[in-house]
Amino acid sequence: MPTSVSYLENYVAGWSKDSIRLMPTASETAKRLFFYVQECGYFRTDASYYTERANLNSYLVIYTVSGKGTLTYSGNTYELAPGYACLINCNEHHFYRCCPNESWEFVWLHFNGMNALGYYEEFVKNGFHLLQCPDPDRMELMLRRIVAIHQKADATTELVSSELITSVLIEFLTDTCTGSQNDFIMPESIKETKRYIDRHFREALTLDGLAARIPVSKYHLSHEFKKYVGKPVNEYIICTRLSYAKELLQFSSLSVTEIAYETGINQPSYLIRLFKERESVTPFQFRRQWTVNVSVNPDGTPA
Repeated sequence: MPTSVSYLENYVAGWSKDSIRLMPTASETAKRLFFYVQECGYFRTDASYYTERANLNSYLVIYTVSGKGTLTYSGNTYELAPGYACLINCNEHHFYRCCPNESWEFVWLHFNGMNALGYYEEFVKNGFHLLQCPDPDRMELMLRRIVAIHQKADATTELVSSELITSVLIEFLTDTCTGSQNDFIMPESIKETKRYIDRHFREALTLDGLAARIPVSKYHLSHEFKKYVGKPVNEYIICTRLSYAKELLQFSSLSVTEIAYETGINQPSYLIRLFKERESVTPFQFRRQWTVNVSVNPDGTPA
């Protein structure tokens, strides 16, 4: 029989009298559809404060307003300084505390939801790290607003807090995509390559040929393009061609074969396969879904 895993929590409640701790009860609708708050609050702590926890079905965001704390998580210890935030899975063992001879002021949020694990796994896919908030005031404001709306709960509270939690999580995922929001300035070479693909996607394009235009090594172009655009060069070319194919299917009378050659895909069978993989429909089915009040011939052209 499977053994049960016991919840672990140890703490010293070294927070001030003006600290806030809220534990709302989420509705079944919120648990089924939204991100929802399990606990949230604002703490001003002294050096005695710490929390140790494991095996809790929750996700935790901590944003430091002032002072310093430390977080021990995933085998490492991190300094939680002003302007930094962390996102952790509370099923995993974690220990956070106020630094010695310091006070620590932070806003925090325990949340969950149907997609919470997916967001967390996307954030840590390249390893756990802290978020250095590019706009600290925005992060603090979003978390404080979550606390405030639960202090004065009404019929919209769960909807609004779910939207705010999503915005908080997007801050973490944006940092994962770019490496650092502060340093995210797309190099001119990547901008030029992207513009060239947008203008010449109907032509035969290769990574070697695109790299030679800049010029850089194809390995450097491949790495930098994915870093700044969010997808590999070949995937970007395919997506650009498919977008044009959708436009032609919806607004032209060209057959599927003609569209395959017009977009640079050149093989009708490959175009059909791409649609099945990416859209879960054939080009013919896509045209029928998106073309209003137009009869369609068996070859996929409007009648």
